[in-house]
Amino acid sequence: MYTAWPETMTVTETSLHIASALLNREVKCTLYSTDDIAPQSLLLLNDGQDAGNLKLKEILEFQYERSGIDPLLVVAIHAGEERIQEYGVADQPDFKMRGSKAGLYARFIVEELLPAIYLETGLQAFKTTAYAGFSLGGLSAFDIAWNRADVFNKVGVFSGSFWWRSKDLADGYTDMDRIAHQMVRESANKPELKFWLQTGTLDETADRNKNGIIDSIDDTIDFVKELEAKGYMRPSDIQYLEMVGGEHNAATWAKAMPKFLCWAFSG
Repeated sequence: MYTAWPETMTVTETSLHIASALLNREVKCTLYSTDDIAPQSLLLLNDGQDAGNLKLKEILEFQYERSGIDPLLVVAIHAGEERIQEYGVADQPDFKMRGSKAGLYARFIVEELLPAIYLETGLQAFKTTAYAGFSLGGLSAFDIAWNRADVFNKVGVFSGSFWWRSKDLADGYTDMDRIAHQMVRESANKPELKFWLQTGTLDETADRNKNGIIDSIDDTIDFVKELEAKGYMRPSDIQYLEMVGGEHNAATWAKAMPKFLCWAFSG
């Protein structure tokens, strides 16, 4: 049993450095936790170097003050110089061969990072283990959670790079060439996962099919349709937030973050 909630909870920032043999680099993580009560749930967050711009500490403290979410350990994983190679879809680089190390990054998360977290906290299990990310980091979070649903049970994707594709537009691209959509469509399994997805109406200006809807929204809506075809249901399994005026930046994602935290960690 966990102790009763204190009247106020202060979030503390600490650092964890992992010498990754898989990535051949030191990976810095910023950990957000409270001294007042033990964490019940875990959130891994890609692009953790941007946590300050997201005002993550302040958002967490506000949510705790409202008693709206479980006590969390948030592990904000800083991207390295090879972000464009480490993020993506494991073993399926895009048409420019970006994401070539996504498989290694996925292994790092499960084989090196999580054991370090368990050692650091003395905990071996959490009520909820979620993974989230932004843009290409959101695609990475989805890919890792999808393939390791034995570890993760919820995933959050902010302005996800669901355009990630195996063929260039100039080489006869069709919507069937989107890698994440294909992965869901062709999967023999239906992982036990719940999904939270966000886009903004000003995420970008590109509209490759000239239908008056920007590509990021089209790609995300089509991704939701693939999940529904797999048997996931809205709203019980899938939540989608479309932010009018939302842009592809930390300021927009900071506004969306409380909604994600409440969805993932309330009750």
